[in-house]
Amino acid sequence: IGLSFRPWIWLWLETTGTPPHLSENTTIVKSVWIVYNTLSPLKMSNEESALLPSAREAYVDANVQASRAYHDGKHDLTANKEETWHQSEGGFLKPIIFGGLDGILTSFAIVAGSAGGGLSPEVVLVLGFSNIFADALSMGVGEFLSSKATNEWILSERKREEWEMENYPEGEIQEMIDIYKEKGMEHEDAKLVIETMAKYKDFFVDLMMAQELELQVPDEDHVEESMREGVVMFLSFATFGAMPLLGYVIIPASFPELGNDTLFISACIVTGLVLFLLGSVKSKFANMNWFTSGLETLLLGGCCATVAFTIGYYINGLVGDADVDL
Repeated sequence: IGLSFRPWIWLWLETTGTPPHLSENTTIVKSVWIVYNTLSPLKMSNEESALLPSAREAYVDANVQASRAYHDGKHDLTANKEETWHQSEGGFLKPIIFGGLDGILTSFAIVAGSAGGGLSPEVVLVLGFSNIFADALSMGVGEFLSSKATNEWILSERKREEWEMENYPEGEIQEMIDIYKEKGMEHEDAKLVIETMAKYKDFFVDLMMAQELELQVPDEDHVEESMREGVVMFLSFATFGAMPLLGYVIIPASFPELGNDTLFISACIVTGLVLFLLGSVKSKFANMNWFTSGLETLLLGGCCATVAFTIGYYINGLVGDADVDL
């Protein structure tokens, strides 16, 4: 069974469980299936998966037959072909959504604060674009370094577990038996399952990492994966962050007679639409209604913008009063 690292959000979203066609007496097979779903959530190619009902859709609809067809069909496809499965790109969901929301809210906070403070469109553009791209670079680098550091720490923990397995396998096996007993297995069943899986050292060490330490072992190319996540974070932050500022570039060039209030209104409209869109997309992975998720994101973003506008408005008033006194 291939092992793969997946970010927490995908593990939360993935549907797991024992296939319905396994009998109650196949203890080892059922346990290995549970471990497989925990450690190695893999995905078929787009062409193959398109032929099968979605496991997630079957779960949401409580459709047992669709779930059975998905698992049986996946087994038939892989039994007749030697094509290697590839990992899902669901791990990029976090940097895309997080980077996009952070970018557009940061940008709109600058616009709202500047509008509340009565700053000119030129100042808004300078502050906005310089801040957005500086923050995007910071977020991308931070995502790369944090992901890399986390993976390196997990690998160091794996080396420790591997050393303990080499020097005291009986103790590690007993720990795993106790864990499976806590999950509801009888002692004899847990002992049989764990001792069977312990014959395969690398697999068993990764199993200990997942079940004992609740950590997922990263792939060998985890540094490149962390770098890709950093790049996605940078691009998402910069792209979405630039959207509230586009009106300050396009409208003056196309309609120079329009005032500053129109620029701010256009930024509000664009930001609201993008926030609702990001929230709606997020719902596809969170088992939520798309409208509810979009509205939730829109309202939270609106609260952030209101705070920024209010602070800018009152600070501008304080500064104005100070100038009058001087």
